[in-house]
This record gives sequence, structure tokens and C-alpha cells, in this order.
Amino acid sequence: MSAYQDDIKSVAAVTEAAGSSWDAINPESVARMRAQNKFKTGLDIAQYTADIMRADMAAFDKDKTKYTQSLGCWHGFVGQQKLISIKKHFGSTERKYLYLSGWMVAALRSEFGPLPDQSMHEKTAVASLVAELYTFLRQADARELGGLFRELDAAREAGDAALEAEVQAKIDNHETHVVPIIADIDAGFGNAEATYLMAKQMIEAGACALQIENQVADEKQCGHQDGKVTVPHSDFHAKIRALRYAFLECGIDNGLIVARTDSEGAGLTKEIAVVKEPGDQGDVYNSFLDVEEIDVADMAEGDVVFNRGGKLVRPKRLPSGLYQFRQGTGHERCVFDCIEAINAGADLLWIETAVPTVHEIKGMMDEVRKVHPDAKLVYNNSPSFNWTLNFRQQTFDTWTAEGKDVSAYDRNKLMSAEYDDSELSAVADARVKTFQADTSREANVFHHLITLPTYHTTALSVDNLAKEYFGEAGMLGYVEGVQRKEIRQGIACVKHQNMSGSDMGDDHKEYFAGENALKAGGAKNTSNQFNNI
Repeated sequence: MSAYQDDIKSVAAVTEAAGSSWDAINPESVARMRAQNKFKTGLDIAQYTADIMRADMAAFDKDKTKYTQSLGCWHGFVGQQKLISIKKHFGSTERKYLYLSGWMVAALRSEFGPLPDQSMHEKTAVASLVAELYTFLRQADARELGGLFRELDAAREAGDAALEAEVQAKIDNHETHVVPIIADIDAGFGNAEATYLMAKQMIEAGACALQIENQVADEKQCGHQDGKVTVPHSDFHAKIRALRYAFLECGIDNGLIVARTDSEGAGLTKEIAVVKEPGDQGDVYNSFLDVEEIDVADMAEGDVVFNRGGKLVRPKRLPSGLYQFRQGTGHERCVFDCIEAINAGADLLWIETAVPTVHEIKGMMDEVRKVHPDAKLVYNNSPSFNWTLNFRQQTFDTWTAEGKDVSAYDRNKLMSAEYDDSELSAVADARVKTFQADTSREANVFHHLITLPTYHTTALSVDNLAKEYFGEAGMLGYVEGVQRKEIRQGIACVKHQNMSGSDMGDDHKEYFAGENALKAGGAKNTSNQFNNI
């Protein structure tokens, strides 16, 4: 017997025991409401999605083509529509996640208005967005199941037993829209205690995977901007442990921690690490500092110096008080960061790079995997990269190294539309197309995400609509550019009343009031114009 039928049976027993005052309670209606409310709490979601991610990681270890993907979403509605579209086009949400970008929280969800990606937004905004995303995904489940329940009723009324069985099977095997969210906790928003408190909120809202970076919390910069300042490993690892404690306290024992290193582009540190013995973690961190050997007599008032291998050295210090790393050490520091993060309990790694280059990512991960063979990467396929220009230039450089004639191309102007139909452009686009598969195979990238895609798609679509609607096209700008495409592409939102929950509300009115229910979905509902599409 299915869970649906089990619920009908169990509720019938409860209503019968309650006596005649419960006679108006329909056990099947209750079973439907239970099916539409599969997840009772955020912790239920966190556990369910953590199990999914762990299973996906195990599958990826066996088959590198089974990498996972996500798109960043800045509103629950955007995440909901993404998952509805995925189910429509691919029939399943398998290996497709959501990403919650701190950048988009700062730019779009702060009560201060748009803010730079510097951890200036309200700490609670991130947990609130996790909860909002899952509210919308659960509503997508309820809406889809509501449609199946109507189909079930119609099949019964028609006396079509075969169709009734078919629809019942769809209900019993319904795949939820709820998928894992990898949520950005920036640099922890303060000390380790602040990180723990915020992590707990995010987990309780449903997050099964938290991504934290090794920048100074009060100096945090966007990963693709200058001025990044990293912290010694002891500080960062305390926050990794704070995340683990938060997961364990909440009972999500297999929750995931994504440790991000910004060292590739970060040339500064706020602290000189504590060294307890030569060659330890702090000593290695300090070995990357840009220092000069000095004599005691050369010390100026207020100088900071330390002993390195029996010699007195003075790290180069900026007027800001920050210390500088040696040029060209970014890759080495990334590798060391990754190895040490896994040693500290991180489950996945994230390396921010300056450009999307397969061999660069592979080179760093090869070094990490000499120590941790199963180390897996989350990679940011960032909109901060000019993908067209980068891959055209990479192709140009490859051809040049191979001795191929590139005289028809100006490397500095390869973004120009005049090259769009060229052989070089075709080769570059082919490399972009396979980039995710290539890096997953070559560099063990388990998860590919785009941080800000829906930010850009919103801006692009609004620009197109504004240009047409307020221009010569007038109303045709909306009809041709939006609604006609919605209808023909089967976009759920063309029936916006249904999408907002109107039909579910009608169902509940009928449950609660029976034949006295005043429902919105009657003959005069203009949304009926879309019923046959």
C-alpha cells in the first residue's frame, strides 16, 4: 500500500475515534495535505538534502561524468521556477542543486539597499533566503500534486480505472522540487562564535552545505576583486570546526562544509601566524611572506621582526598595517590551504581563480590530490570572467604555440562581433561547452555553479521588455516577447494565479466549507483562457 493510501487509512481511524463531530473531515483530503507538506521543518530538509549530496559525491567518485551543477538564485520565486523548468525539460532534478550567493544577498536582499560584496549586509538575511527558497520549492510540490489530485478525481468521475491507476502511481512516486542548497556564509561574519550562531540558523532553515572562505571577516572582499586579505589557518580552521559543531548540534551529522581559498588572488594578510615548531602550519604560512633579512642595528622603532632559520627577518608591511605575501606564491598557498582545510574537516574545496583555465585548476588539484586523493572541488563558473574573450585568447595562444597562422586575428580585440563566425570562435565556444565536463574529468570538480546568473538574466529580460513595450512595439512588446513565448514554451507562470496558489486555496476552501465554498476558479476566471495549453 502506498504512503498516500496508508495516510487515508490512518486518518480514517483517527476521525472515527473522534466521533461524529469529526464526520465532516475527509481522510483523503488530509492525506492530500500531508503529501503536499512532505517536509515539516528545515532540519528535515537539511537531512534529506545532505543525504542526496553524499550519495552524489559517492557516485562522482566512481564516474567523473556525474558531476553536479547549480545556478545562483536571489529569490524564492527564481529558485522555484528554475526547479520547475528542470523537471519539465529533464524529467528529474537529479544532480541539480541551488546556489545561494552572498554577493546577491548583499546586492539585492539587504535592508540598506544595494551593497558591495563585503559582508556588510544583515547576517540573518542569508538564513532568511534559505528558508524562502525552500518555502517556494515546497509550494511547487504542493501545486504539482494539486494538479495530480484533480486528474485523479477526473479519472474517477469518468470511471477510467486504468487512468486512475496511472495518476495514482504519479502521486506515489512524485519527485520533490526540494534539492540541496550550497549556501554562502562569506568569511563567517565575525569570530568563530558568530560563525557558529549564523551556521545554526542556516541549517535550521534547511541548508545542508555551507561554503566559507579564508578571508578576514571584517575585511572581506568579493573573490574577483582586489584587496583580499587572508587569515592564518588556525583562525580559519576554528570557523570550520564551528560549522561542524553547528551541524552536529542540529543532528545533521553528514552536513557538508565547503572550504574556499582566495589565496590565488589575495596578496595580503592581517596577521603573522603563531609558530610552535619549525615546519608547522604557522611556519609554512609565514614562509610565504615577503621579508627582508636585517641586522638588529637596522631595526626601526616599532618594527615587527621574527626569526626564520636563525636569521632575523622583517616582513614588508603596508601603511594599512597589513603584511604582504611574495609575488607568485598564490598557487602554492592555494594548494597548502586546500590540504590543510581537508585536514581540518572540510568535505569539499573551492579555489577562486583569476581566469577559467582547465590546466591551471588541474595543476593545483593534482598537488592537493597527492595528499588527499579523493579531494573534490566546487568551482565557480563566474560571470566575473569574460568567458568569450578568455577562451578566444586561450585558443589564439594555443594556435600560436602550435605554429598556426593567426594573422587574421587581433588578440586584443577578440571580443569583437566580427569574429563571431570565425573558426577561432567556433573552437573557443566548443571549449566553453565542454569546460565543465573537462574540469570534472581532469581536476575532480564535483560541483559546477554560476554565482550570479539570474541577476544577469533578470537585467537582460527587463531591458528587452522595456525597449519594446515603451517603444514602437507597445503592447506587442509584451505579447510577442513574453506571453506568446510563455505559452509556447509551457512556462508555468503563464497561469500566474495558479502559480501563486489560487487553485490550492480553492481546494482548501472545499475541504473546509464543502459545497458552501466560494471558489476563485470558476467559469468567470480569465485564467481559463490558458487551460488548454
